[in-house]
Amino acid sequence: MKSLLPSKFTTFPTLMMMMMMMKVLSLLVLLFSNLCFPVFNMATASNIESQGRALLQWKETLETQELLDTWTSKTSPCNWTGITCRYNGHLMETITRVQLEELGLEGKLETLNFSALPSLRVLNLIGNHIHGSIPASISALSKLTILRLTTNNLTGVIPSELGNLTRLNTLLLAENQISGSIPPSFGKLLNLNRLAIYLNFLVGSIPPELGNLTKLNFLYLWRNNLIGYIPCPIGNLVNLKGFDISDNHITGPIPHGIANLTKLETFYLFNNNINGSIPNEIGNLVNLRDFSIFKNQITGSIPHSIGTLTKLETFYLYDNNINGSIPCEIGNLVSLRDYDTSSNQITGPIPHSIGTLTKLEFFYLYNNRINGSIPYEIGNLVNLREFDTYGNQITGPIPHSIGTLTKLEVFYLYNNSINGSIPNEIGNLVNLRDFEISHNQITGLIPPSLGSLKSLTYLYLNNNHLSGILPNKMANLTNLIDLALFNNNLFGNLPPDLAKGGLLQYLGLGQNNFQGPIPISLKNSTKLVRVRLDGNHFTGDVSQSFGAHPHLDYIDLSFNKLSGNLSPSWGACPNLTSLKISSNRISGQIPWEIIHLPKLQLLDISSNNLVGKIPREFDKLSYIFYLNMSNNHLTGTIPPELGDLSLLEILDLSSNNLRGEIPIRLEDCIKLNSLMLSHNQLSGVIPFQLGNLNLHDILDLSHNLFIGEMPQQLSKLMELRELNLSHNKLVGPIPSSFQSMTSLISLDLSYNYLEGLVPESHFFQAAPLQWFIHNKGLCGQVHGLPPCHQSWLASKGDEEKQHKIIILIVPLVCGILLILFLIIGICALFYCKKKRSIVNDTSEEFDGHFFSIWRVSHGKEAYKEIIRATENFDEKYQIGTGACSIVYKATLSSGLTLAIKKIQEEKEEVQMNEEAFRNEIQALIEIRHRNIVRFYGFCSTNKFNFLAYEYMERGSLGTNLRSEQGAMELDWIKRVSIVRDIAQALSYLHHDCNPSIVHRDITSNNILLDEEYKACVADFGISRLLKPNSSHWSLLAGTYGYMAPELAYVMRVTEKCDVYSFGVVAFEIIHGTHPGDLLSNLSLSMLVKDMLDSRLPLHITDQVTTNQVLLVILIAMQCINIVPEARPTMQQVSQRLSSPKSLLACDNYSFQALTLGHLINIVQVHIDDRAQE
Repeated sequence: MKSLLPSKFTTFPTLMMMMMMMKVLSLLVLLFSNLCFPVFNMATASNIESQGRALLQWKETLETQELLDTWTSKTSPCNWTGITCRYNGHLMETITRVQLEELGLEGKLETLNFSALPSLRVLNLIGNHIHGSIPASISALSKLTILRLTTNNLTGVIPSELGNLTRLNTLLLAENQISGSIPPSFGKLLNLNRLAIYLNFLVGSIPPELGNLTKLNFLYLWRNNLIGYIPCPIGNLVNLKGFDISDNHITGPIPHGIANLTKLETFYLFNNNINGSIPNEIGNLVNLRDFSIFKNQITGSIPHSIGTLTKLETFYLYDNNINGSIPCEIGNLVSLRDYDTSSNQITGPIPHSIGTLTKLEFFYLYNNRINGSIPYEIGNLVNLREFDTYGNQITGPIPHSIGTLTKLEVFYLYNNSINGSIPNEIGNLVNLRDFEISHNQITGLIPPSLGSLKSLTYLYLNNNHLSGILPNKMANLTNLIDLALFNNNLFGNLPPDLAKGGLLQYLGLGQNNFQGPIPISLKNSTKLVRVRLDGNHFTGDVSQSFGAHPHLDYIDLSFNKLSGNLSPSWGACPNLTSLKISSNRISGQIPWEIIHLPKLQLLDISSNNLVGKIPREFDKLSYIFYLNMSNNHLTGTIPPELGDLSLLEILDLSSNNLRGEIPIRLEDCIKLNSLMLSHNQLSGVIPFQLGNLNLHDILDLSHNLFIGEMPQQLSKLMELRELNLSHNKLVGPIPSSFQSMTSLISLDLSYNYLEGLVPESHFFQAAPLQWFIHNKGLCGQVHGLPPCHQSWLASKGDEEKQHKIIILIVPLVCGILLILFLIIGICALFYCKKKRSIVNDTSEEFDGHFFSIWRVSHGKEAYKEIIRATENFDEKYQIGTGACSIVYKATLSSGLTLAIKKIQEEKEEVQMNEEAFRNEIQALIEIRHRNIVRFYGFCSTNKFNFLAYEYMERGSLGTNLRSEQGAMELDWIKRVSIVRDIAQALSYLHHDCNPSIVHRDITSNNILLDEEYKACVADFGISRLLKPNSSHWSLLAGTYGYMAPELAYVMRVTEKCDVYSFGVVAFEIIHGTHPGDLLSNLSLSMLVKDMLDSRLPLHITDQVTTNQVLLVILIAMQCINIVPEARPTMQQVSQRLSSPKSLLACDNYSFQALTLGHLINIVQVHIDDRAQE
């Protein structure tokens, strides 16, 4: 500073020069500032304008430009919607954020010039309709830290160039339609802490390079098509908090490297193919809250190390192959809310330590092998809402401590071996909605405290040993929808107000000892769907017990002591399909209202005191297949109009006071199997037209006043099992043509005026005398009948002489015929030699034990007939194969064609207790349903075991679907009808047979089609004919691809297994081939058209058919639910498929655009609309 000051030596000129230089410098500075600042402002403006132009150009390519109305060239881009600007290091304004979340924009990213946005840090387009692929040019955004493209319609593959955006900390590409694999270049995104690509169509494996992302907090890859193992470098992600790769096809074990993920809070691996055991290192994840690995193939036991997971709230291991017992350390999981290890192979008792889980709300152990009793400590779980342990081997009583579980809503203990009584403390569970303890060994009384559970909607106590009366307090259960108490020892009167809530849909009280009147409250229960009160001692006027029930489908009041008349109010039940009121004391006439029920299929009013004539209007019941009015006091004639019932299979009018002749029009009942008209006063001749019927089982015309000769045309009933013409006034001989009725097993011609020679076939000669006694003059070689006397033979000789005279007139013709016969005989000789070995084999077979039940022949003759018809089971007669059988086509000499199923079974594996076996066969024979293949019988010898079935012309459903021509003939209408037929058959087996029958092996190959494409279920009886330890027993439990998943670890076959198989078959019918992986890949974004058979036209002009196809898809999805109890019953399925109200309002949708998600939304709207009706 001193040097700058003028010293005493400084001259004046020097000072002046310095002052002039300072002025010049000031002028230069001022000039520079005036020149440079305008340049700076112009550069700033140019930069922002170029970025704005790039965005405007992109806007012009959008299909929804109007949504960005603030984006104009007249305003600064920094003022546009979704745009954020900041000054950069050169004090220049630049765009740093583009946030256009959920604006509904439609367009592509390819048209955006990313290089014009060098300072962009955030690009957020979540929730729009951006389509096309992610362009590789996006890598020009080198400063990008957040990229959010979730919930759009992006397709194509992920460009590997994304790996160059090394500043990214958030990458969200979820909920699109992106395909291809995850680029290994993602391993370069070292700053990434959130990666989400779930709900796409990614394939390939998880790249090991992701193990480099040590800052990653959340990795979400669920619901894709990823395969391969979980890479071991995943253990390097030490900061990971959320890991979700569920709903893929990941295989291999859980890597031990997860021990390093100590910050992990959510761990989701469910719905994959992961195997191996749960590693002990799971105990290191001390911060874990949610652990879900259900629906895999995990084996081994639950490790004891889980006891360290004290923060765990959700523990889902269900639907695996886990064994061993539940570790006692489970009691350490004090934060646990949800516990589900159902559908595994877990053994041992429920540990007492569960008493410490006081926060537990859901506890599922069903479908395992749990034994022991329910621990008393269950009473400590005061927050428990659902407790489900059905399908185990639990014993002991229900503990009294359950009285503390006041928040409990669902309590399932059914299908165990629980004994003792229902504790009175059950009345404390005031929030209980669903209480099911059926199929146990529970005894004692129903506690009155049960009536305190006013929230109860489902109560199943059936199939136990309960006794005593039904408490009057049960009438307080006004929210009940289902009440099942059948198959117990209950007695006494029912509470009069049992159904006063008006919500009751299912009431099952059958097979008890209830008495007194049917509660009057049932009359006002308009929501009733199914009622079974059979097998009790109910009394009172039945007409006062029921009213208008618009939803009623099935009612059985049989075997009671009900009186009164049949009420006309039955006509107000338009959905009624089955009405059973047999074996009561009902009187009066048949009201015409019953005859106008549009859906009635079964009517049984037998064994009552009904009078009057049979109404002619019965022809209105166009769907009826079973009609039984026997054992009443009906008078008049049989209405000819019954011949219009084209679906009728069984008609029983026996034991009445009917007069007149049999209407000839009955020959039009082309599906009639059994006709029983015995014990009436019918007269006239037996119409020969009865021989045109397709009777398979019974023709009983006994105890009437028929006259004339037996019509020879009856011999055309080649499949008839029983023929009874006894106690009439029939005359003449037994027609010799009756010898061809080889299916007969019972014949009664006694108490008539028959005479002459009894036919000489083995069946007649081996018949008991009782079949022929009290006739005028029958003779022959039947034991107990006299031989035919000489005078009869003489008269026979006179006839022969007349024949000889005729022969003498034409000797030349006879000579020619003789020569022809000789030629034919020589040819036949060679043929007989060829077949002799078969006949010899036949004789040898009967040296061993043999018995059979047949409709086509009798004993040894039946066997020979089958062997000859198939030429000793020659391959050329083979029409199908199965896991345990080969099927042959056999055309008998009578013209009858059968399907013979030869069982590939060792002799000792067939049950040979003759009495029990015959009873079992008889039960199968008596099963009658239009959609079940008729079972004729079973034959067992030392060499062969085979079953005989009705032959179905069009073969199996599977064969038709695999054939191009067959598939084209199966149009959508036929396919929907086939699904409906299968559902009706299974509903019959499950709900109308007592005991119920589980098919065990529903496949498309076990569904057969007749000439008119009616579907019939086959092979429903094989599982009942083989021992449980048979070598084929496990095979008979199902066919791979159709088996319910729970069969893999629980060897207990239930009706729900059939439901699952039905769902698979329904999908196969709609899809055209077995759905395979389609079942495990169902997603809400899947298009319905991708589930349809591509060989059929997608465009259906009939909207009703379209809606029916959609309904089938929806029902099939419900049937394949992985949780058995969540599947509907076959009765519910059958009702939905048959009800017009089940059809969906999909008029505004087509198969091409409709997704499963949209379809489910339509269903929900449909349900809501019906709920408001």
